[in-house]
Amino acid sequence: MSTTEQATTTRTTPVVRMGHYDPHDRPFIVIWEVTRACALVCKHCRADAQHRAHPDQLTTAQGVELLDEIAAFGRPQPIVVLTGGDPFERADLTDLVRHGTNLGLAMSVSPSVTPKLTRERVAALHDAGGKAMSVSLDGARAATHDAFRGIDGTFARTVEAAAMIMDEGFRLQVNTTITRHNVRELPLLLADVIGMGAKMWYLFFLVPTGRGAQLSSLHPDEKEDVLHWLHDVSDRIAIKTTEAPQYRRVALQRDAWRRDGVPMPQRGELWHWLTAETTRLLGAAPDRPRVPRAPMAVNSGNGFAFIDHIGDVYPSGFLPYVCGNVTRESFRDIYRNADMMRQLRRPDEFGGKCGVCEFNTVCGGSRSHAHAVTGDPLAADPTCPYIPAGWAN
Repeated sequence: MSTTEQATTTRTTPVVRMGHYDPHDRPFIVIWEVTRACALVCKHCRADAQHRAHPDQLTTAQGVELLDEIAAFGRPQPIVVLTGGDPFERADLTDLVRHGTNLGLAMSVSPSVTPKLTRERVAALHDAGGKAMSVSLDGARAATHDAFRGIDGTFARTVEAAAMIMDEGFRLQVNTTITRHNVRELPLLLADVIGMGAKMWYLFFLVPTGRGAQLSSLHPDEKEDVLHWLHDVSDRIAIKTTEAPQYRRVALQRDAWRRDGVPMPQRGELWHWLTAETTRLLGAAPDRPRVPRAPMAVNSGNGFAFIDHIGDVYPSGFLPYVCGNVTRESFRDIYRNADMMRQLRRPDEFGGKCGVCEFNTVCGGSRSHAHAVTGDPLAADPTCPYIPAGWAN
């Protein structure tokens, strides 16, 4: 049985979701960076955000046309996330959310926690049809998070903003960027995120781009330990990862070991520490655990697309390959036909061990890490320690 078949047939709830759509035809999710303007100066910012909007950022009319294009994919329509910079820097944000909602699109917003994030604007976005909203928490301590964000007091304001967002009816998602500097705060962050009432914890594995090039990524074995720990705690809160598609491989491996009665291979010191600290803070695994949310098998250009503030289309926000521009070309044509997009949907042709890995249709490796480290987005992911059966050095 193939890995893809295993992902959907081994239990009633799938281990990995393959999606009810053709990733060659349409993305599952579209991230639109509606502006690069932002009042924060986050150390890990992908965009190297600016204090003022770019004079060529998409206008309201162009944004409406873009949302029309996305909706025209038909059902199932892509999920749309409006991000930045800080999307609250745009005065027309509510209008864009309302237009997308009227088209049938599921609209989410990812703001920065600044004075522009007011209850009035959040309420207006919910009334316009917004479904989910996220905040970022990159440390369990104010000193860690505020240092990430570059502004003192951001940690406390983020906790307050999270409560306000839920009060106004949004599903809350908490985003965390993982680096070597904050990895040992993850158990306490988990407790914080659960305590805040978030529906999902979204973990970003640092890609050394933008300002993030100055920070320290995890070693591959440390990343593997964190992924196994995240799988362990996925019965406490829904987990989603970015630039760590190996989480889907880990989910499949863990399910297979469970079914076959095979003990999990020995993990490293970091996994043992994270596990012990989680038990200390939250107790043993819950008696009636939630059913873990099956991760969706999407990757850069393969079910995923990113549109920046001036309309350039990328396979993801961390993979700097411009595939076209929506002010000059159809977004649907760019996603379906751009050379890089098409190459990213052929994982059997990836270089090195990723090309022969039995998990490449559900994982495929982080294309952004491959590019950042090797300069080749189709190379093997250097942050993955897994050695596939078909690979011989």
